[in-house]
Amino acid sequence: MSEWLVLSLAMAAACAVVLAIVFFQHRRIGEDDDPNETPDVIEYMTMMIGVIYAIVLGLAIAGVWEGRGAAQEYVRQEAQALHEISVRSEVYPEPVRKKIRADVDAYVTYVVDTEWEQMAAHGTLTDRSGELLERVRRDVTDYEPQTDHEGQAYQPLVDQVGAVDDARNTRGLSAGATMPGVVWFGLIAGALVTVGLVFTLQIRRSFRELLLAGLFSALIAFLLFLIWDFDAPFGRGIAATAEPFLAQFPHLGLKD
Repeated sequence: MSEWLVLSLAMAAACAVVLAIVFFQHRRIGEDDDPNETPDVIEYMTMMIGVIYAIVLGLAIAGVWEGRGAAQEYVRQEAQALHEISVRSEVYPEPVRKKIRADVDAYVTYVVDTEWEQMAAHGTLTDRSGELLERVRRDVTDYEPQTDHEGQAYQPLVDQVGAVDDARNTRGLSAGATMPGVVWFGLIAGALVTVGLVFTLQIRRSFRELLLAGLFSALIAFLLFLIWDFDAPFGRGIAATAEPFLAQFPHLGLKD
């Protein structure tokens, strides 16, 4: 099911529930009821709880957005380091250079075409990508430089392989969901309390009040969906992409 369809259904359901409660609540209210009798302390508490929950939502959105941005940065660092390995291997003899570049291309192709789906579905890396990266490491470290020029390029190449390995590991760590279950419990419970407190203000069935109640509940549903969508940096609609790999290795003809 599309993430945007989930969002639409969640917002529609939130509006329907709130409006249905208002409708049935109104049928139970007597004709002599005065909506202006809501105590000031209840209005104050409702406002404060809404403000506190808004701050919590803002912090949660900022946290998952930062995690998504960090995941994209790890991908960029990994792609850049692999590109540097391909470029800097130019100083090596042709057979060695071709072997390094072929193994780098094989690693990139596998990550974009296969491992990306694994991260999206399960939030983990594959052993195969580790094996392909180990081939690149062996290509670089097993060669003994024959000239001073090759010797000067050797250590930077080894450092770039280490940078790829580090970026790959951090990409794997950021592939799963970042929000703990207890936080989700607090967010959902807070949403129910915040929306529920609206009914203490004795909403009537006027078009203006029903519209505001529906929009408020839909906004809460949208913000929770946004947090859920950002919570898996590689797995949902607004996710980190493999664009850095595509930009650095256009000759592979990969598709994001």
